[in-house]
Amino acid sequence: MRLHRLEITAFGPFGGTQTVDFDALSSAGLFLLHGPTGAGKTSVLDAVCFALYGSVPGVRQTPGASLRSDHAPVGTSTEVVLELTVGERRLEITRRPAQQRPKRRGDGFTTEKAQTWLREYDPATRAWNGLSRSHQEVGEEITQLVGMSREQFCQVVLLPQGDFARFLRADAEARGRLLGRLFDTRRFAAVEERLADLRRAAQQQVEEGDERLLALAHRMGQAAGGLAVARTSVDGRPGDPGVADAVLTWAAVARTEARETVDIARVRLDAAETRR
Repeated sequence: MRLHRLEITAFGPFGGTQTVDFDALSSAGLFLLHGPTGAGKTSVLDAVCFALYGSVPGVRQTPGASLRSDHAPVGTSTEVVLELTVGERRLEITRRPAQQRPKRRGDGFTTEKAQTWLREYDPATRAWNGLSRSHQEVGEEITQLVGMSREQFCQVVLLPQGDFARFLRADAEARGRLLGRLFDTRRFAAVEERLADLRRAAQQQVEEGDERLLALAHRMGQAAGGLAVARTSVDGRPGDPGVADAVLTWAAVARTEARETVDIARVRLDAAETRR
């Protein structure tokens, strides 16, 4: 995504119309947006976010607050126009928030609904073609083209004011908390906790299975009586790696020895019956 032009009217601290030519600023490859506190630096970024998504970053979206400038003349409408290129498409987004305007007849004010326009530039005809005036359609189109939701855009592109400096000065624990807030890692913590619960449940099942196997091996050893295998035991405790394999190996040896013992007993029995 590349920004070309931003036009702000009666938005935030800007009572009139201000235009930011990003193409001219980017000619040197890098530019710095600076100024004293309250000059409107953050409002420029808010205007970009508003043009793209129809709202400003959540940390600055105060309930009931108006995006309209207190310095704007009564008859001037609050409006943000953003021209940008996404992929191979050059687009222009115009948004006006819901706002009060003077009534056309009589005294007082009336509420004007929020409005959105999306246009695309056609290089062949060198003309702007209207695409949509639907808030939902424009929102879905921009989100798909940019590849990020408003929350993701604000987290990745628009680092909240002051958080970057705090991040640089913070220790490891504080950085972790800050990153957790910026990227809302609570959902990842919930997934991690769920995986830990599944691991504990699986571990318990393994230990219970190992206990049953060891108990079975013990009973087999008792039943084996004088067999050599009865004088050996399976090493390991329930839950230790390889316990199940060790029990199976021990059982295989016991089975082989038992078969050999049975075969020897049969041979002796046959010999005894023959002597009779």
